[in-house]
Amino acid sequence: MNEKHNNEEPQPPSGLLDKIKKYFRNPFFIKTQSVSEVTEFLKDAADQNIIDKEAESIATKAIKLGDITVKEIMIPKIDMVTIQIDENTTDVITKIIDSGHSRYPVLGTERDEVVGILLAKDILPKLFKGITDFKLTDMLRDANVVPESKKADSLLEEFKQDRRHLAVVIDEYGAVCGLITIEDILEELVGEIEDEHDVEEEDIMQISENKFYIDATVELEEFIEYFGLNLDHLSIDAETLGGYFIAEHGVLPKKGAKLKVEHLTIKVSDTDNRRIKSFQVTKS
Repeated sequence: MNEKHNNEEPQPPSGLLDKIKKYFRNPFFIKTQSVSEVTEFLKDAADQNIIDKEAESIATKAIKLGDITVKEIMIPKIDMVTIQIDENTTDVITKIIDSGHSRYPVLGTERDEVVGILLAKDILPKLFKGITDFKLTDMLRDANVVPESKKADSLLEEFKQDRRHLAVVIDEYGAVCGLITIEDILEELVGEIEDEHDVEEEDIMQISENKFYIDATVELEEFIEYFGLNLDHLSIDAETLGGYFIAEHGVLPKKGAKLKVEHLTIKVSDTDNRRIKSFQVTKS
């Protein structure tokens, strides 16, 4: 008769392990009838030390990505940098240098006509040879045009298969309403992605005697301590200054929105359709 040793580590059911292995072979595109059911499943797996908390968090976001539409995370049309098919090539080069992007939707002469995508790297050989007068039509890549109702996880799968990085988004009437990149989707999973061109800045920067530039992601506790405010961060349902500002307003505020906190005036200095990016704080 075999005796079981008391110091053996408890093992999870083999069926559970098989399910987790199957899940992580394809983590971004799991299909489920119930998001809450799979979220609970992942929590149990983390509690049993089968996966760590970070993996649980990313996997849960990946599942929820299936509920997010392209419209929710796209770059709106007003913030797009586009090129017209008949635009002067000198102006095109200037626009590329000023914006620093690698891909540009090229629009035709007809309203909302997307004729292709221009890659900045395709122009470099011509500039190297001193050629500045060229036809854009000879350099365009096929454009990927998707409806704003498309699910983000589905588009991410298409990006992977087609090896594309950008899609132009149209609304139900066929009008261009934005664009979305593979980076926009991945940031929904793992947070904001910094590239080699991003400049790391201090969360709180003093720009004059009474004015400060504040990153919206600065921890609320750090902000309160820096300015000596009589606020209890534990009693506030927010971890960052941006979260606190939104909680006080009740909605995502627009650029220029203000909040008075004791001797400080906090003004939104930069935002987009998804989040506050930075504040200007003035001491009175």
